[in-house]
Amino acid sequence: METTHTLLFVLQVLVAVALIGLILVQHGKGADAGAAFGSGSSSTVFGSSGATSFLTKVTTGLAVVFLGNSLLLAYLATGQIKKAPTSLLDQPGIVLQQEAVEKDIPAVMEEQSKAQDSDIPNLPAE
Repeated sequence: METTHTLLFVLQVLVAVALIGLILVQHGKGADAGAAFGSGSSSTVFGSSGATSFLTKVTTGLAVVFLGNSLLLAYLATGQIKKAPTSLLDQPGIVLQQEAVEKDIPAVMEEQSKAQDSDIPNLPAE
């Protein structure tokens, strides 16, 4: 599961970088006005019609992959959140052992008896 999540995240980053690059390469609507007077249309790689349809189709395809991958990553993330307990009541309780407390009581009683054997005299109780 962790490997799938990592591969989808790497794909997301690669598609995002490719989308940024393709969008920056495309010409805006203002560039068509200059191409109408003969500048730029002859120096295109994809012919005189330009690369508008090709780049548009590739950008649309990458956008669909990006959106689908985003939804899949979000679905996988919510599946991991559902596995975690949502409140303290969902977690199993911690049981403290009473033996440890009972073992300390005789030690306290011994300390009190040793304190009574000291040089300090006991005061009479009223």
